[in-house]
Amino acid sequence: MTGAVLIDVLPQHRFDEAALWRYLADHLDGFAEPATLQQFQGGQSNPTFLVTSGDGRRYVLRKKPPGKLLPSAHMVEREFKAMKALAGTAAPVPTARLLCEDATVIGTPFYVMDHVEGRVISDVALAGMDPAERAATYDAMNATLAALHQVDWKAAGLGDFGKPEQYVARQVERWSKQYVAAKTDDIPAMDKLMEWLPRHVPAGDETTIAHGDYRLGNLMLHPTEPRVVAILDWELATLGHPLSDLAYNCMAYHLPAGIKEFPGLKGLDLPALGIPTEEEYVAAYCRRTGRDGIPDWPFFLAFSFFRIASICQGVYARALAGNAADRRAKMYGQVAQATAEVGWGFVK
Repeated sequence: MTGAVLIDVLPQHRFDEAALWRYLADHLDGFAEPATLQQFQGGQSNPTFLVTSGDGRRYVLRKKPPGKLLPSAHMVEREFKAMKALAGTAAPVPTARLLCEDATVIGTPFYVMDHVEGRVISDVALAGMDPAERAATYDAMNATLAALHQVDWKAAGLGDFGKPEQYVARQVERWSKQYVAAKTDDIPAMDKLMEWLPRHVPAGDETTIAHGDYRLGNLMLHPTEPRVVAILDWELATLGHPLSDLAYNCMAYHLPAGIKEFPGLKGLDLPALGIPTEEEYVAAYCRRTGRDGIPDWPFFLAFSFFRIASICQGVYARALAGNAADRRAKMYGQVAQATAEVGWGFVK
């Protein structure tokens, strides 16, 4: 995976590899020893590893992090269920191979999926591409999101994947609780958003499969072509409002360019780069999904920034406790503050 850096397994994420190899030999067709394990650097939540089987086959293993976890966080079981259900639909996903819910094997539940060849690019400005390739990449990201939202979730067997109503109101409540549980310093903008959002949830409900973290860095692009070959990182997926995914996907338009940890597009000459404006991107999604427009767009943007601020605060709190999945995690306290302020800006 280009853009995904492989490192030796971090000390805090080591586990009994021999126990894993024994388990995979019994449960994963074609698995052979001697096998090797490396860790992907960069994820903030569930530690992710590359398993290379003795015959050269490559798999990806995702597991819950060690230590005390927030309730309902790090749900690798849900990731596995989503990818299993979406196999063969218009939403591209890696092939999910096995789920192990027995924490005694390697210390936490985990699942294994096929490794997909391709590029993971977190730089939303797509440095190094020409304008036509950037335009095609953004169009592919847009088309893939529209395709996901048009999957018949009942037919896919995801009728019990979440409550199909009042997603936004429940999410506001959930991320308010998660934020309070992980709070370290006062963030006045978060306090204001927690008060304002529940009182302004738009009327009218819609339900699709919502990815929950739909952004460029969670897509696997074809090795050479501007198309999406897999949507990754399904940890936050549920039944939910499609516009929450779209607004989350558009957060980059409201974040400054050039910040490595949280790359944005604000301040760039988008037409010169070949990147659609936010208006063009939203219009393309509306065209693909049969919408006339989105009257409550500022609400969904405020909601998305509130949500990411809560997520970042959780990463920061885990970093302070010593068990975050990434060395850069301590910087996320500042990101939580900044994103909350951007979110409150949509209200003001």
